[in-house]
Amino acid sequence: MKKHIAEPIKSKKDIKAVEQYLKEHNERDYVIWVLGLNSGLRVSDIVGLNVSDVVDKTHITIIEKKTQKRKSFYINDKLKKVLESYTKGRNLDEPLFLGKRGNRINRRQVHRFIANTCDELGIKIHASTHTMRKSFGYHHYQQFKDPIILQKTFNHASIFVTMRYIGVEQDEIDFCYKNFVL
Repeated sequence: MKKHIAEPIKSKKDIKAVEQYLKEHNERDYVIWVLGLNSGLRVSDIVGLNVSDVVDKTHITIIEKKTQKRKSFYINDKLKKVLESYTKGRNLDEPLFLGKRGNRINRRQVHRFIANTCDELGIKIHASTHTMRKSFGYHHYQQFKDPIILQKTFNHASIFVTMRYIGVEQDEIDFCYKNFVL
């Protein structure tokens, strides 16, 4: 059986559709989606956050679970607004994202809501928890065209790994063939 590799959502319209759908159906999932798209964090690091990690902060600082490296990133205005609303009145010691039973949400639950939402909206990609991270990378690259910053953000060994990871490599090859005339 072929393993499906997660894909970014390349259409901003589709990203907004997922965001709106989640906002209307589940606040927790909406906040996870906005956080993932605005941080590029792995889902294991997102679900590991506590309320105290985001309240009254300008940056979120973590030790990445996979790499054990320190990572700090600025909380942009959109994310700040969403997090302030979501954490209002919450206990600083509790996990940021709770499941129905009051325990920390896990990556399987995140995978399920992302895949189900994409299916529900007719977004034809291989969706998983990496979809948020890859979408962040894809759109960051489209906006800034700076693979070095993305490589550092993702802690990848090379720019080539980063470009393949975010799905830009094939897009650029296709563009060159499409627009090349001899």
